[in-house]
Amino acid sequence: KLHSDLDKGVGTVKYTLSGDGAGTVFTIDETTGDIHAIRSLDREEKPFYTLRAQAVDVDTKKPLEPESEFIIKVQDINDNEPKFLDGPYVASVPEMSPVGAYVLQVKATDADDPTYGNSARVVYSILQGQPYFSIDPKTGVIRTALPNMDREVKEQYQVLIQAKDMGGQLGGLAGTTTVNITLTDVNDNPPRFPKSIFHLKVPETSHVGSAIGRIRAVDPDFGKNAEIEYNIVPGDGGNLFDITTDEYTQEGVIKLKKPLDFETKKAYTFKVEASNLHLDHRFHSVGPFKDTATVKINVLDMDEPPVFSKPMYTMEVYEDTPVGTIIGAVTAQDLDAGSSSVRYFMDWKNDVDSYFTIDATEGTIATNELLDRESTAQYNFSIIASKVSNPLLTSKVNVIINVLDVNEFPPEISVPYETSVCENAKPGQVIQTITAADKDLSPAGQRFSFKLSSEASNKPNFTVHDYRNNTAGIETRRHGYSRRQQELYFLPIVIEDSSYPVQSSTNTLTIRVCRCDSDGTIQSCNVEAIFLPVGLSTGALIAILLCIVILL
Repeated sequence: KLHSDLDKGVGTVKYTLSGDGAGTVFTIDETTGDIHAIRSLDREEKPFYTLRAQAVDVDTKKPLEPESEFIIKVQDINDNEPKFLDGPYVASVPEMSPVGAYVLQVKATDADDPTYGNSARVVYSILQGQPYFSIDPKTGVIRTALPNMDREVKEQYQVLIQAKDMGGQLGGLAGTTTVNITLTDVNDNPPRFPKSIFHLKVPETSHVGSAIGRIRAVDPDFGKNAEIEYNIVPGDGGNLFDITTDEYTQEGVIKLKKPLDFETKKAYTFKVEASNLHLDHRFHSVGPFKDTATVKINVLDMDEPPVFSKPMYTMEVYEDTPVGTIIGAVTAQDLDAGSSSVRYFMDWKNDVDSYFTIDATEGTIATNELLDRESTAQYNFSIIASKVSNPLLTSKVNVIINVLDVNEFPPEISVPYETSVCENAKPGQVIQTITAADKDLSPAGQRFSFKLSSEASNKPNFTVHDYRNNTAGIETRRHGYSRRQQELYFLPIVIEDSSYPVQSSTNTLTIRVCRCDSDGTIQSCNVEAIFLPVGLSTGALIAILLCIVILL
């Protein structure tokens, strides 16, 4: 209500209102000065209004007093409920957490005036979610309320939170939100085999490295806490197998390390241990985080090809061996329970294979043509063995035949020698060292022997000294040699080898007599020089011949 001291109540004063909300929110009675609100007010929309009022004369329209300003403040009432602006919430907490473990803090906002009354004082409570969780009524912090909550029993929880103003008193307004809480996994469960014995059937023809079966231990944990490592416990039967973990299914994949043979062993038994890779020390008291199961493997008998007694056969035969001579045999057996007979045949690939034949029943190998080591020293071919009961089941083995040398060729002097002897040679002087060669394939340790032929032994001009290392020396046997008497000597040398049968040859060594100086250096071996007087030069000889002509 506005009132001027100049207003005597006779209707001569008029009141006017201007400013914030004048005419739209507030109106004034021009005669009495009463101010009325013409619509509902909302403090949260506008908490106060600034207005100006003035009293004017009705007749003259002139102000009776200066304009005055005043403020209308909107008084708050509890007309807004608390709101969770960030809801709904999602939170997580590890399973098996102790009581009071922090989960999440929620916050509700009340638009009412916090400075006036209890309209904005919020109190939190749980409407749904007890007895698993609790909330601090003042701070809104949610904590676990039960110990040992197990994810494997229940993983998801939906908690309904209420925020109520007026301090939670009767008549207060309330707002709610949901909090979805997930229990995260910890490794609190060891792996366990669902049964104590696993039975597997494996064909004996399974390849090494192939997977022959799977077993699985169950771990109710999740993620890396459920990762399992499998190991074969050392003991009987386990050395033929290996086990790995399938990283997608966490199954134990059993693989073959060595070949199986039904005829040798029909069953294997071993133990497999499953254990967690990532352990949590807080749960060691629960017990060992591993389990053991027995695996029994039955080997299935399969129809297999025959097996040769050796992985490869090596045989030897002398060249020129008569056709049809047996040089060896191969042997293959059917190791299956039925024990079928075996047939042999050559694996024809080229014409070389025609040099030999094989007996289809006995497996004996014989020559089919004459062999020559100097032409082909080694033959390499394959023999195939098949089962009579199932000819499609075959196996193959490699056969190597080495052709042995027969001593056909005598040794000979390896190179032609140009041998000379000085006229002034002394007895026992070595004038030449000779070696020999043999066309045959000389076995290790073969030696050649050297000697003079029987007819040369009666003429002691030269002799042969055998050094016993496949070389020999030619030595002089007398004092001096005369070119005038004999210019050339022919020395027959007999060379023998040590193979069987012994082969020998007589080789003639030509020895030329030469004129040498006192040091043994050859000066001349020419035939014309034999008749020239020793010590005369060519000029002296011409002078002598000229004198003879004059005398004639």
